[in-house]
Amino acid sequence: MNIDQWLGLVTGVLFGFLLQKGRILRFDKQIGAMLLTDMTLIKFMFSAILVGMVGILLLSDFEIIKLSHKPMNVGAVLLGGALFGGGWAIMGFCPGTSQGALGEGRWHAVFPITGMVAGAALYAELYPFFKSTVLAWKDFGTIGLPEAIGVSQWIIVSLFWVGTLSLFYWFEKKKL
Repeated sequence: MNIDQWLGLVTGVLFGFLLQKGRILRFDKQIGAMLLTDMTLIKFMFSAILVGMVGILLLSDFEIIKLSHKPMNVGAVLLGGALFGGGWAIMGFCPGTSQGALGEGRWHAVFPITGMVAGAALYAELYPFFKSTVLAWKDFGTIGLPEAIGVSQWIIVSLFWVGTLSLFYWFEKKKL
């Protein structure tokens, strides 16, 4: 294994540890987030996004990494979002939490994992159809939010931090 693989393994194990310690892998926390009655999962996700957002942009600014956006395709975003959200709502797990739950010995997580593998295989088989239909919808190219609205990425980061911390404050006031 090379250093990149070792770093990936270490960060993956660390993230899994944090998921487990934050009790995010529990089915009741997943369903609580879906029903908007328990914001533990939302707080965890947004905290990870805030830290990751700053870290990735700093690495990019110091030219340690190079960002390469995927094309912003409306059809892919709508279809992918609907499938992801629907699967999460039905099964009570997202891809990451289902893997972590299985690692904790929650055998019912095998069902969403099996569904994800079957869905990926089905998508691969139907790709030519999707390419000429859904994926042919409006494609904005490789554009990010800063380029789309013409502002610095750090303004967006700052606004996201302020909005997220305000949301966390509101969650705490409501005891969510």
